[in-house]
Amino acid sequence: MYIILAWRNIWRNPRRTIVILLAVIIGVWSMIFLGALMRGMETQMVRNSISTLTGSIQIHHRDYRNDPVVENSMDDIDKLDKALSTILDPGTLWAKRVRVNAIASNARHAGGVTLVGIEPEKEAKISFIGKAMISGRFLLAEDKNKIIVGKAFLKKFNTKIGNKLILMSQDTQKEIISKAFRIVGIFSAESETVEKQFVFVPISQVAKMLKMGDSISEVSIMLPRLDITGKKETRAAEKLIAAINDNIFVIETWHQLLPMMKAYLKMSGFFLYIWYFVVFIAMGFGIVNTTLMAIFERMREFGLMKALGMRPFQVIKGVVTETFFLLVLGILAGNILGFLSVAAIARNGIDLSALAAGVQMWGIPRILYPEIWAQDVVVAGLVVLLLGILVSLYPAFKAARVTPTQAMTKN
Repeated sequence: MYIILAWRNIWRNPRRTIVILLAVIIGVWSMIFLGALMRGMETQMVRNSISTLTGSIQIHHRDYRNDPVVENSMDDIDKLDKALSTILDPGTLWAKRVRVNAIASNARHAGGVTLVGIEPEKEAKISFIGKAMISGRFLLAEDKNKIIVGKAFLKKFNTKIGNKLILMSQDTQKEIISKAFRIVGIFSAESETVEKQFVFVPISQVAKMLKMGDSISEVSIMLPRLDITGKKETRAAEKLIAAINDNIFVIETWHQLLPMMKAYLKMSGFFLYIWYFVVFIAMGFGIVNTTLMAIFERMREFGLMKALGMRPFQVIKGVVTETFFLLVLGILAGNILGFLSVAAIARNGIDLSALAAGVQMWGIPRILYPEIWAQDVVVAGLVVLLLGILVSLYPAFKAARVTPTQAMTKN
């Protein structure tokens, strides 16, 4: 009976019902749409960060992070290879690197860079560099004295493909060593800082230059799927720690390697839920005001119900049921509208190139692809439904307190 009466009552005044529904629909749509934009931004920021030579997990010598010199390299490579081959899940990729600070110079300029020795074929599959080439060619494992540099580096040093570049660093015997490389390719990155900072050569050439033998600076591991929460990475790192069982090696996930990114993700989620609450407050005032208007117009009806023996609790139940129907309809329509809006822009994304300087500073991608998370949809729906029912209790109690005598005095 309550369901039938409530459904009929909300359509007794279609205009008022549509006004409340529009408020709920717009509120839910804004929650879903803004949440999708924020989650898409988070995912792409993390993906860009870990593809910029971070990876899902990294392995270093225990002293390397504090002092990244060749003396703090890892020597027991066979032990690492065995653990990586047997412990990691299928589809996981990894690559070895030598990473040291160096001085790059040519006839016109000189400046500090990070020299990265890579396994070209493996590195192309786990980091940005594999898809970042815009001119020339990528490195080959058999290349000798070949180097690729960033677009911003090329501009800074006023050089071009085919020109020579001198790299100078300290080898394992603590002697300053220099070597000439020829530029064979140019890469582009999301950030100009990355383009200026990193230069890449085959790992065999760096090891030979620095007299490192088979030693390496780090192993970067990329899991098949990105997990924003970091739970998959943590489980994989724990397995590796147990398998290697050597305190010489330090195994860290991207959550540990990128503490600022981890803090941003927490803050972003917190502000998203604050936004949900703010939207609901604006929507809640509309629900209360409109429901109160309906209550005052139906005073004689409630008085008659009380005279016929309906208890206050039953009046409250009837009003809350009406609000429940309105909220459920609004949530469903808002979700549908939100999904359609996200789907409409998800294919091509939102181009932020006009704000390139600003988005680069914060690591935001130039093309933003929204992404809907199931937990955000559930939270948005629950916030609107539960708090909506809660605020409807005020007009419901107003209706329940009406006496038949008071109702007869109303026109």
